[in-house]
Amino acid sequence: MKYVVTGSLGHISKPLAEHLIHAGHEVVVVSSNSSRVAEIEALGAKAAIGSVEDVAFLTKTFSGADAVYTMVPPKMDAADWKGYIHSIGKNYADAIKASGVKKVVNLSSIGAHMPVGCGPVSGLHHVENELNALAGVDVKHLRPGYFYYNLMANIGMIKHMGIAGGNYGENATIVLAHPNDIAEVAAEELKVLSFSGKSNRYIASDERTTSDIAKVLGTAVGKPELPWVNFKDEESLGGMLQAGLSQEVSSNYVEMGAAMASGEMASDYHKNKPTLNATKLEDFAKEFAVAFAHS
Repeated sequence: MKYVVTGSLGHISKPLAEHLIHAGHEVVVVSSNSSRVAEIEALGAKAAIGSVEDVAFLTKTFSGADAVYTMVPPKMDAADWKGYIHSIGKNYADAIKASGVKKVVNLSSIGAHMPVGCGPVSGLHHVENELNALAGVDVKHLRPGYFYYNLMANIGMIKHMGIAGGNYGENATIVLAHPNDIAEVAAEELKVLSFSGKSNRYIASDERTTSDIAKVLGTAVGKPELPWVNFKDEESLGGMLQAGLSQEVSSNYVEMGAAMASGEMASDYHKNKPTLNATKLEDFAKEFAVAFAHS
């Protein structure tokens, strides 16, 4: 079968492409970066270089595919981040309709049931709606937990302040997901293509408290007493702005953290809990330690 994978060679898209290629399928990887062509081709895939903001490009690329994997790439300079995410979802929907693709696996997120109040994830809510409005197209939305890699943002704080932290609530339990586990689930859905209609699938690798997270990551970098500090929203916002993030991006991240703290972000997840995947916090801690050492 022929698959189109968006997301270039990102943390999820690259291992997903590898899964599909190793299973003997034809894979086209979409990237905006022409310098990635050689690396994409080295995997055994074909490269389609263009922008997800270009519906004509997407339509041409999707044409003839048995299924596509869609994800909204990060855009940290967006003036309206939720609006940008929604617009890319509409582009995908328009291209899917025009190209005649009938099967879609879409990367969404835990919390995507929230139309407002969950930062960038509320943008993904609208992406889901755009794809769900497609008649005659089967869509599986993957809703993973909080990416382990987001914890890398604590490295500077650990090094310079001796703490980790966020505005997620006092000793909150965080649903975590590793990109490799997400890629494995996406590959499973794409290779079988047994889903029909519009449906969601939650993905989680581990569920741990923020105190656990600090202890495990701290131990991995030689700081076993590392504390996790629960920040107020305004403290979290100030820290992000000081770190160089824009007001728009910082405000959205704070909003998402507040949704985690209230419990609303994970409320639908807890009604539809999946079997946990393989990669535990202790496994990720080894990757964290390498990044810490090289930062």
